[in-house]
Amino acid sequence: MSDMADDHQNDDTLPDDAVVEDHAMESGASFLVRGATLRAQKPEPALYLVATPIGNLSDITLRALDVIAGADWLACEDTRVTQKLLARYGIRRRLVAYHDHNAAEAGAGLLAELEAGRSVALVSDAGTPLVSDPGFRLGEEAIKRGLPVIPIPGASAPLAALLASGLPSDSFFFAGFLPVKDGARVTKLETLARIPGTLLFFEAPHRIAESLAAMAEVLGARPAAVCRELTKAYETIYRGTLPELSHLFAAQERVRGEIVVCVGPPGEDAAATSGDVDTILRGLLAEMKPAKAAQEAVKLTGFSRRDLYARALELKGE
Repeated sequence: MSDMADDHQNDDTLPDDAVVEDHAMESGASFLVRGATLRAQKPEPALYLVATPIGNLSDITLRALDVIAGADWLACEDTRVTQKLLARYGIRRRLVAYHDHNAAEAGAGLLAELEAGRSVALVSDAGTPLVSDPGFRLGEEAIKRGLPVIPIPGASAPLAALLASGLPSDSFFFAGFLPVKDGARVTKLETLARIPGTLLFFEAPHRIAESLAAMAEVLGARPAAVCRELTKAYETIYRGTLPELSHLFAAQERVRGEIVVCVGPPGEDAAATSGDVDTILRGLLAEMKPAKAAQEAVKLTGFSRRDLYARALELKGE
């Protein structure tokens, strides 16, 4: 869910003359589950995108362990993070670092191994690879080259948060991280305002208050949930309207942990036509200035604040 690859001094790289050993003959081809030793099957040649736990290390599938232990190569973002998972399940094997800082070089080596008929398992630090994750480039290139790409599903922070949020799950849109700068953040939210589904965001703890304030301003008083440290010991779910959550987090001095924000879809009255918008804006302009009228109209129409403000100025000038 986040790129933690800021220090890779202990990472292995893929050597040019690498020789792939038969993992069925070494300890890396087995794994432990509650005291039982299970022999890993050597997977067919392919790029395996393996989901790993987002916190609780028990949230991994037997199929994932089988591929992680048995693949010819195991690539990961941060070897230190992945080693904790391997230690939990008694897997001893070499790791290849693949992250934002070495994607070109390491990716070329991994693709060469795939083209040579070997299997590569790719894991992220937490959750499902390729979702806000540097592994996207490797998967994209493998597909372009006609190489088999196989997903090994499992934990996903956005889906876990959606389940816990209590918000509509029949239609949703994952928007990743919002821009850091205020103006770009607002612009991005305005482009998402009319999507008829629940919105899912990743957010850093030191930016959560500012992001919630922007969401409340642009999206209005929609129901929302802030899901922090999912599956971990201090898992916390905060539910309320965006203004309520914005006020709550503005009052907190320090927020920690990984966060997913879920925002409910526009209300039924948000499917407004252009004629409806004009009627709504005229009524609001009778009582308030254009900027305030546009802000209030967002909650009723789902249109972007920028478009509503421009239209409010036009109506005011008539």
